Amino acid sequence: MNILFIHQNFPGQWKHLAPALAAAGHSCTALTLRVKKQSMWHGVRVLPYALPERAAQKVHPWLVDLDTKVTRAEACYRAAARMKAEGYTPDLILAHPGWGEPMFLRDLWPGARMAIYCELYHKPGKPHLDFDPEFQSREPEVQPLRIRLKNIYNHLHFPMAEAGISPTRFQADTFPPEFRDKITVSHDGIDTVASCPDEGVRVHLKGHPEFTRKTEVITFVNRNLEPYRGYHIFMRALPRLLRERPNARVILIGGDEVSYGAAPPKGQTWKQIFRDEVSDQISPEDWKRVHFLGRIPHGDFTRILQLSRVHVYLTYPFVLSWSLMEAMSCGAAIVASGTEPVREVITDGETGRLVDFFDREALVDQIVALCEDADARATLGANARTLMQDQYDLKTICLPRQLKWVDEVMDLPVLL
Repeated sequence: MNILFIHQNFPGQWKHLAPALAAAGHSCTALTLRVKKQSMWHGVRVLPYALPERAAQKVHPWLVDLDTKVTRAEACYRAAARMKAEGYTPDLILAHPGWGEPMFLRDLWPGARMAIYCELYHKPGKPHLDFDPEFQSREPEVQPLRIRLKNIYNHLHFPMAEAGISPTRFQADTFPPEFRDKITVSHDGIDTVASCPDEGVRVHLKGHPEFTRKTEVITFVNRNLEPYRGYHIFMRALPRLLRERPNARVILIGGDEVSYGAAPPKGQTWKQIFRDEVSDQISPEDWKRVHFLGRIPHGDFTRILQLSRVHVYLTYPFVLSWSLMEAMSCGAAIVASGTEPVREVITDGETGRLVDFFDREALVDQIVALCEDADARATLGANARTLMQDQYDLKTICLPRQLKWVDEVMDLPVLL
């Protein structure tokens, strides 16, 4: 088959599926903003498209999100039209619609099947909206209206997609019934061979001391350090945690940008805002035991998870992070927020320990308890790894399921 992948940051969630389909003999092509020149990646032909320069225009603030998606959709459409003019016709389009890119592709290729990655449908009620009272909307009465507009791109894609795929039940269940029935739940997959325990692991990053399994390491990971992932809760728990564990080293991994939710005040970062908030509660000597690593190569990231004595994961009711599941695969003892997406993989007392997202005292209590209980850490870590191997392993579970899903999509009648 000719298979066309659409993702503004390809490969994104198609990281494993695209090479597997190419290896199976399919002709795989990707359209993406990520590259500037045509290239090959694991058997996939990667083609660039670029956003046009255009004069600034005023739009209603509630429509800014849709405006950016239509801009990307038009640019992607024009690049695809050039491909069509050169004789290219896909049999299957696998697309992440989150940035709007595939919005007009069925107009070009009405005979192609399309399947979409269903990451999240934005729901107007609690706990999805205004979960955190500290970051309430200035106009809560209009938030449901804005959310409804934010979902327009979802509704534009539903009628043209034969099927969808979603990594967790929580994410799939956010979608309305008329499309939920088309969604297959299959996680992207965790490489449990690479993300595995290693008692002999040693990490020596430039500017930081050497860490081994003998070091009491507590880890906290976000793509970006921000409230959506509980960074403010963890930082407010940090002064007491450092006092309770005078030999612990706390490692925080994550960037300074914003992945989700509101941006910080202009010129500031959430990282620095909450670091400053607790600064005078932590002595200079204790600050030396706190290590902000920023974003690091994945190999270093894995080794740090292998070091972790207790791994902390907090999140709003939102997309579940790969980092949590990789920590579980490494056999880390987890303390996590008891929010709905987390409960899909963490059973309290079996594969980790759960606390209320906002209860930083309970968070410290559980971290301290695990630091002092090697048997509990070993049991929780082993159970967590077993779950990843049995239900989320990339090579034996998730990738075969995704490949089967592709075959099933091709058996569906084309929506004309």
